[in-house]
Amino acid sequence: MSLVDTDNLLKRFGRYLKLERGLSDNTVEGYMTDVEKLAGFIQSENLAWDKITGNDLHRFVCTLQELGIGARSQARIISGIKSFFGFLRLEQLIETDPSEWIDTPKLGVKLPDVLTIAEIEAMVESCDLSQPEGRRNRAIIETLYGCGLRVSELVGLRISDLYFSDGYILVEGKGGKQRLVPISENAVREIILYMEDRKELDIKRGNENILFLNRRGTKLSRVMIFYIVKQACESCGIQKKVSPHTLRHTFATHLLEGGANLRAIQQMLGHESITTTEIYTHLDRQFLRQEILQHHPRNVRRL
Repeated sequence: MSLVDTDNLLKRFGRYLKLERGLSDNTVEGYMTDVEKLAGFIQSENLAWDKITGNDLHRFVCTLQELGIGARSQARIISGIKSFFGFLRLEQLIETDPSEWIDTPKLGVKLPDVLTIAEIEAMVESCDLSQPEGRRNRAIIETLYGCGLRVSELVGLRISDLYFSDGYILVEGKGGKQRLVPISENAVREIILYMEDRKELDIKRGNENILFLNRRGTKLSRVMIFYIVKQACESCGIQKKVSPHTLRHTFATHLLEGGANLRAIQQMLGHESITTTEIYTHLDRQFLRQEILQHHPRNVRRL
């Protein structure tokens, strides 16, 4: 049962769910999506379905946790995986079930909030463009959510890091590690509009290359980014506990739920150590850009 059999295996699993277990189309689709996430991970690890161990599945679950996927979403994915391995054993394609070694997360603990697409749009639209900082704040929210940036990465973003013609920005993450992150057309448009307002600022020496500035022409503080996000939520009536990191979690969750590849999301979030040299020699930039173009909900072209 090699990797080349995966597509056929998933089709058989789908028929099993629908015909033998009598599940609804929506439930079958959900199970199939969850198992496809695991299939992507298995393929990236060059494993075969009949050789998977409990440790392999544990690493997969850890990957979901690293991406900020909530316990409820993890539990749903694990449920689908357990059903799949139950099917493999029923078909006598495996002798032991490795999914017996993975536990479903407890759901009693308060889950981190994840915003809906409508809530993200409401936050963006809540920025008052009649105010000097309105266009900047709108660009900040689009960039946080559209690129999944940490606060420190956002405030340190430089104009020279923007490669709009290629559809990327260069981000400096933890430990000075750099990575290329695809940027959506919405974020590009808002940044370009903000750049016109930025020209009116009295930019202080040493801040000429910093993208997002305060009204005094200096680099924004981390605290100010928290305030901007909080103010946007209050303006549009969002009651959830939201921070800039919520937008990063939402970015990862929406991409994952949209079917994006786990490894691509990890690279976009900077969870893997990628040096400047490795960005240009090992990273498949076209693949990452295609992932965000296909799966990021705010990347739909506006009419």
